[in-house]
Amino acid sequence: MKRLFLSLLIMSWTSTGLAATADEAFENLAEEYISDLGNLSPVYATLLGDHSADDRLDNVDDDARAETRILLNDYLAALKGIDREQLSRANQVDAELLLHEVESSLWSLDVLREWSWNPLYYVSIAGSSIYGLMARDFAPVESRLASVTSRLEQLPRFLAQARASIDLARVPKIHAETAVQQNQGLNSIIDSMVIPAMDVLSAERQQTLNAAIEIAKDAIAEQQTWLEETLLPQANGDFRIGAELYDVKLAFALNSPMSRREITARAEQEYEAVRNAMYEVAKTVYKQRHPVTSFPDNPNEAYKQAIIRAALEEAYKKLPPRDGIVDIAKQYLQQAIDFVVEHNIVTMPDDPVEIIVMPEFQRGVTVAYLDPPGPLDKGQSAFYAVAPLPDDWTEEQVESFLREYNLLSIQDLTIHEGVPGHYLQLALSNRYPSTLRSVLWSGPFVEGWGVYAEQMMIAEGYMNDDPLMKLINLKWYLRAITNAIIDSAIHVDGMTRDAAMKLMVEGGFQEEREAAGKWVRAQLSSAQLSTYFVGYQEHLELRAAMEERWGDEFTLRRYHDQVLSYGSPPVRFVRALMLDEPIPRRGE
Repeated sequence: MKRLFLSLLIMSWTSTGLAATADEAFENLAEEYISDLGNLSPVYATLLGDHSADDRLDNVDDDARAETRILLNDYLAALKGIDREQLSRANQVDAELLLHEVESSLWSLDVLREWSWNPLYYVSIAGSSIYGLMARDFAPVESRLASVTSRLEQLPRFLAQARASIDLARVPKIHAETAVQQNQGLNSIIDSMVIPAMDVLSAERQQTLNAAIEIAKDAIAEQQTWLEETLLPQANGDFRIGAELYDVKLAFALNSPMSRREITARAEQEYEAVRNAMYEVAKTVYKQRHPVTSFPDNPNEAYKQAIIRAALEEAYKKLPPRDGIVDIAKQYLQQAIDFVVEHNIVTMPDDPVEIIVMPEFQRGVTVAYLDPPGPLDKGQSAFYAVAPLPDDWTEEQVESFLREYNLLSIQDLTIHEGVPGHYLQLALSNRYPSTLRSVLWSGPFVEGWGVYAEQMMIAEGYMNDDPLMKLINLKWYLRAITNAIIDSAIHVDGMTRDAAMKLMVEGGFQEEREAAGKWVRAQLSSAQLSTYFVGYQEHLELRAAMEERWGDEFTLRRYHDQVLSYGSPPVRFVRALMLDEPIPRRGE
């Protein structure tokens, strides 16, 4: 029936040249794709806010992948059968995004094949299957617990399919080690989110859920044994994906005309410029502490390095308590909101946001993230999640982390993740009426906006033009730059850990714990670390173009509100819409 339906859709728009008919046909196809997400991945559908398959847990065996391949190829044929010139400009954008997503999914399924060598792929699905049901009150808890019960009962089947899918020799050791760590976090979701909510159930339903929990915990224990005793000893795959795979993955991740070589060239140029800017700010900080200092006219790099480090030490005197980062982030979030409103920078949404401790099954990759509600879950909270410090860290490691995430850095982090960064941007962008565009949001747009928000707030005088805040802000931008450099250097050029650490610690002024964590993250991911820098560069270029177009009529509020009114597509599509340029096509 599904293939017949898609064939009829193709016929409906190829048999007529009417634009209205083409738009209607495409919108029907987009709706069908959204509804099919529950078939492609019930867990992903839950996270998006489609709760039609909440009681199902993904199938991840060969048969399921074959069905997915057939369905994606049907959508590909349907999309290629439409004359996109007959679509409205808004639908031209959405059609390009859907074509890009389908082609990316097929490539990932059949070429990258991460499902065959990355055990974290399965940990994420398993953890999200329960977390996505319990984290937000989208339905009565009794209903959500019924879905939890069903998914917990299916966990043994899911994990068995995962084990059968994995090619042991292809798994990189770092992926296996991280899976060993994260898999144990699945129990914490059950213990902290499911069990405390059970009191609302009848005795009979509690008994059913308890039995499901026992089944699931046995399956998690079996998986843990397999990870530690079977997978980990045999995990000797190369985490570097190589130039051929990296370049294609990068193109899909960015949806941008920027190539790997252009990104590296830009990043290296910015690296020098930002380090020089840090030196100029550091001189101001240093002079405040040492008023009689005179600086040489042509300092060498070693001298600049020393002055910047001396200035950064002043910021590192402002450390949060080990267990106080979440509370401080709450305070700084309100401070950023007040500044945005007072300075009329952008419309301030009233969508709920909570700052939480990062769930255990998601730790080990990044320090913080913004988890927005799915675009179909209206009125639910966004979560600004912060990872706690590991209990097994030494005092030296704790100090290194807190120096990196000093009080000024937490200000910058909260701007990026909260306001006017990810929380604000996604809250406003998700008001765009196209559900498809909300689902197919662009990483470079979102992460680039986060970096742009950091830089823009400081430029507008946040923290009263404090030079230490400016210095930390530049250091964070330098982090985005080094992210882009090491991303391809590691996966394509074979950059070693020592070389990456030297670039981050000496070149980027990062503390050892931050750099060590980034080395792990770079191994676990590829192409994602470039999204921050590329997206920021594209946002800068768009703003410059609009300042030239609007002239004296340019205001931050007008510009920001309009940029965020189109959803979160790649920046080049927003540029086309704002400047009335042709909508970019695949491969352009």
